Amino acid sequence: MPLDSTGKINFDDIYTAPDPRAFFGTLRRLDYDIPQQAKAYFAKLIDEYRAEADVKVPTVLDLGCSYGVNAALYRCDTTMERLYDHYASAGALSRDELIARDRRMDAVGDDVRFIGLDASAPALDYALAAGFIDEAIHADLENEDPTEEQRALLSEVDIVISTGCVGYVTEKTLVRIARENRPWMAHFVLRMFSYGPVADSLGELDYETTGVEGVFRQRKFASDEEQTQILDNLSVAGVDPRGLEAGGRLYARLFVSRPHGAAGGLASALNALPLRDRG
Repeated sequence: MPLDSTGKINFDDIYTAPDPRAFFGTLRRLDYDIPQQAKAYFAKLIDEYRAEADVKVPTVLDLGCSYGVNAALYRCDTTMERLYDHYASAGALSRDELIARDRRMDAVGDDVRFIGLDASAPALDYALAAGFIDEAIHADLENEDPTEEQRALLSEVDIVISTGCVGYVTEKTLVRIARENRPWMAHFVLRMFSYGPVADSLGELDYETTGVEGVFRQRKFASDEEQTQILDNLSVAGVDPRGLEAGGRLYARLFVSRPHGAAGGLASALNALPLRDRG
């Protein structure tokens, strides 16, 4: 598989299929795990926002949502391993049959409204049809301003989350989102990418940014070539890979950004979560 401009394996094909079977099949082989680790942090973030803002049903924007994985984990109170099994057992089901089976999954987390934003129309269409997300924004905010309809949806967002798209999307996208409603943000960012430009740009909108303690496994390297390129990228960035990427996996850090200088308290609340899923 070819490398993309960041040095990672190019997975474009699994994000544009009409259903997520190829997505889960490919990423299971790479032990892709970061949405599972992120689940507890996003749940805590939502609880903190609900308590502070006194909003019973906050609106969460999942940036780079693909097939609605983060929303499915939260709403169905499930795990990545169960989702891997769920789609591996789909066999010869048609897309419509698979969607019907997805919609029968137990929904226990309907106290959140999810909006998915992604560049893949097929992935968004599936996430909507399966009931994982409530609204979809199909947009490339790196290169274009949101439409009036998209701005209306963004103006309702309370929290923005992501588990791997920052680095592919930059401060251009995040500033365009932040301008509409000053939402709280929590982004898992691969260590080879700097969150500094995002933090600086959000700072111009009166945001404060703080890193959460620890590092988080993303997935295994897909090839020796990918690992070599990523280690080169880390070296250029001045990031020490010993004990982490040098051992065969990609790792991320979690950054929270909040308006009005309140990121430190939010990071402290997230730091209080158990360490078992980190590193």
